Amino acid sequence: MNKILLRLGSLLLIIGLLVGCSSDDESNSEATTNGQTEQSGGNEVKNEENQEVVTITISKDKEAEFITEKKIAIEEGAILMDVMKENFEIETDFDGGFITSINGVAPKEGEQKSWMFFVNDEMATKGAKEITLSPGDKVSFDLQAWE
Repeated sequence: MNKILLRLGSLLLIIGLLVGCSSDDESNSEATTNGQTEQSGGNEVKNEENQEVVTITISKDKEAEFITEKKIAIEEGAILMDVMKENFEIETDFDGGFITSINGVAPKEGEQKSWMFFVNDEMATKGAKEITLSPGDKVSFDLQAWE
């Protein structure tokens, strides 16, 4: 009888160890999977925060006519004029200081209009060649009458 109890006890102990180890492996695996999922989710949020994007809106007549809007990825220290040339069809005056046409939209001959631009809702005090963009900036170009 003692031999049977010893064998039965040993068998139960082995089964208990196997089940216990198996359960630990599954929970560790589950924890690792959840950790990776949480980490991935965290990275997605980080990537969105780290994206260096500016929004550029093109319109006419004090935003009465919407032309286009683009979200554009930029690199650190990007210059507005360079970003515009890379992402839109741009024409400039003879020395390249003033934008005269964006995507074929320009003032008609004799019309006293020009491209005015605003960075984060403030009229620019420098030319597009001198504006350094920051992530999250909102730039608006509006073809409007001189005032």
